[in-house]
Amino acid sequence: MQASLILIPVPLGETPIEQVLPDYNRGQILSIKYFIVENIRSARRFLKKTDASINIDDLTFYELNKHTNLEQIEAYLQPIANGYSVGVISEAGCPAIADPGADIVAIAQRKNIKVVPLVGPSSILMSLMGSGFNGQSFAFHGYLPIDAGERLKKIKQLEQRIYNEQQTQLFIETPYRNHKLVEDLIKNCTPSTKLCIAMNITCEDEYIKTLSIKEWAKQLPDMNKKPCIFLLYK
Repeated sequence: MQASLILIPVPLGETPIEQVLPDYNRGQILSIKYFIVENIRSARRFLKKTDASINIDDLTFYELNKHTNLEQIEAYLQPIANGYSVGVISEAGCPAIADPGADIVAIAQRKNIKVVPLVGPSSILMSLMGSGFNGQSFAFHGYLPIDAGERLKKIKQLEQRIYNEQQTQLFIETPYRNHKLVEDLIKNCTPSTKLCIAMNITCEDEYIKTLSIKEWAKQLPDMNKKPCIFLLYK
């Protein structure tokens, strides 16, 4: 196989690997000796779960996260020039989707390096699938502003796009602030606007529920310190 940049998804939580990743991924992983990872410790743990026979000490890891100097990451692709594929591993879900991995993929594309995305779970797509919202037009916004005034302005903008463009709006929050975010949505959105709360996707206690803002105001699920993704639509 041509030396490539291989994008390797990981589970979204403590879900058995065989439940969310095809066996084909394992074969690809076993052929790779160089990895670009968001966190070396969790990447090593994921690789050992994938196949206990993997000798971690034989592998080379390059760290790519918000602390990495972007000027140095091009050197992470040098093994490909020498004929060796390089794998990219995120902390959760699919590399390069709401993830620093996009930077290394952009460099690979500029250098005409073959990029191979493997199949795996994406909280963005899976929450959209389970929401009942428009899957033809949607936008993911990452985190909403922390400043109260800016957050209110953003919420109003997103709700406007729902009704003007018929576009589903998706966003996330730091887990310990989930309740505060939903409270802000309840206070500032039209009561008939629909909100889907998707929590612990693919995990044993997975929760995906769509209700109107008015209905959510009556009772909220326990979202404390749980990874959630939120979707708004009409």
